Amino acid sequence: MSDAMSDRSSWSRRLASLGHLTLCRAKEFVREPEAVFWVFLFPVLLAVSLGLAFREKAPDKIPVGVIAETGIGTSNPSATALDPAGAAALAALQRSPQLAPRAYTEAAGREALRTGRISLLVVPGSPGKPARVILDETRPDARTARLEAEDALQRAAGRKDPLQVGTEKLTEPGARYIDFLIPGLLGLNLMGTGIWSLTFSIAVARQRRVLKRLVATPMHKADYLLSQILGRMIFLIPELIILIGFGWIAFGVAVHGSILLLLLTSLLAAMSFCGLGLLTGSRVSTMEGASGLGNMILLPMWLLSGTFFSSERFPDAVQPFIKALPLTALNQALRAIINEGHGLAEIWPQLTIVAAWGFVSFVVALKIFKWK
Repeated sequence: MSDAMSDRSSWSRRLASLGHLTLCRAKEFVREPEAVFWVFLFPVLLAVSLGLAFREKAPDKIPVGVIAETGIGTSNPSATALDPAGAAALAALQRSPQLAPRAYTEAAGREALRTGRISLLVVPGSPGKPARVILDETRPDARTARLEAEDALQRAAGRKDPLQVGTEKLTEPGARYIDFLIPGLLGLNLMGTGIWSLTFSIAVARQRRVLKRLVATPMHKADYLLSQILGRMIFLIPELIILIGFGWIAFGVAVHGSILLLLLTSLLAAMSFCGLGLLTGSRVSTMEGASGLGNMILLPMWLLSGTFFSSERFPDAVQPFIKALPLTALNQALRAIINEGHGLAEIWPQLTIVAAWGFVSFVVALKIFKWK
């Protein structure tokens, strides 16, 4: 009986200690205006800027050039006139709703193409010499410009299409860029906050010798590490409400799946990235070291995990590595819930990857954590 009461008293003291440590971590966060800005306001500003930049609007016309100007005399070398073949090609391209053609001399046109002011240069044909186009095929809009220019020139020459193909424009919610972006920003914020906040918090405490004082107390190492995670969890709900709520109010980004599943997925992800943050900060003793190690861990996921564009754009050879990253799995799960309305049965493989990263990170951090 005495042993049971002693154990119960010991657990009560540990819980009280854990509560105080968690509260201290939460107060540290609130007292840092920079941290509050990066966690709550920066994702909203990023959503606003990218949402406006890629808002629904008619696509911009592609600038193309036509060699249609020729010099008209030596007394004024800058004076030019439209040549008939060039004028006809220019008029044909002006009928295309996708192109913004402009007349150039040959030298000026090649210079405009070289410096990127136009995506394509059209050289009109002459008797015995067909028309041709000059382009840099490595530019994404050059191929589109070529197809549009060739189509416009062929139609002007009298081509008749034997088959008419209709177009259906897709503008439904879930297919827009902002619908793709908001879940990615949520995943990026969960990762960045979990790793950066814990890494820097522990590094600062170690640099100021706070950890050295704590090691002299009866506090368990696991309690300190767990309090760092729980302190992060306090701000998870406001973070979700602000970003998801803003996306819904400003851009109409609706959550098509379960709100509860979205919350649980975010909770799991936040804990997992906190584990990575603890692992990152378990040994570093300076802010410079924390910054360098944090960037080394975060940078591959910033680039590869499909936050701002699909990770499918990368070569097939690196896809297994990309899919094994925790942020990739989280972004896929969040988009499946928010945009596609999927349930747990569809996203459990991604959640398993996220949970595995967090569990392994926390276990390793617990073993290698250094107090001073």
